[in-house]
Amino acid sequence: MIEFSDGITLLQGDIIRETSDAIVNAANSSLLGGMGVDGAIHRAGGPKVLAECKAVRESRYPDGLPTGEAVATSAGNLSSKWIIHTVGPIWRGGASGEEALLKSCYTSALDTASQLGAKSISFPAISTGVYGYPKERAAIAAFSAVKEWLSAHSVELSVRFVLYSASDMDTWSAVYKALYG
Repeated sequence: MIEFSDGITLLQGDIIRETSDAIVNAANSSLLGGMGVDGAIHRAGGPKVLAECKAVRESRYPDGLPTGEAVATSAGNLSSKWIIHTVGPIWRGGASGEEALLKSCYTSALDTASQLGAKSISFPAISTGVYGYPKERAAIAAFSAVKEWLSAHSVELSVRFVLYSASDMDTWSAVYKALYG
């Protein structure tokens, strides 16, 4: 684990084991589970999470959650209070607005966490799995969005990036240190 002075922490682990008030799900737009982080969170959260996601689809997003937006459900069987679902962009080479959409995932999740009264939030590396976002570029966008959001809001919110592999931990740590010393 690496803790930085700005309240951002990097750690290698499995996000479903996090005890932050809110964990972020790198969801697909259906909100009904899928592969990677999304599938793991749905399996671990249990049927309550799926039922709440279905209710969100029926009441607010019948066509699916748009990329870059976020919505919260309870955490079901997980240790956290809430799951904040956000849909990251699919990498298409960078010319299709992917960076702005990825940043929006982070800021929308932070807005949602703040509205819920969360004091801590844990993020996975959104869009870096099957969506193919280059990890270094994803880390730059994530850190930039989070640091900008934190500086613009007077809330006490600790932010963790939970990175699944040692390689991801090394990449994100190197990017943070290159950007912020």
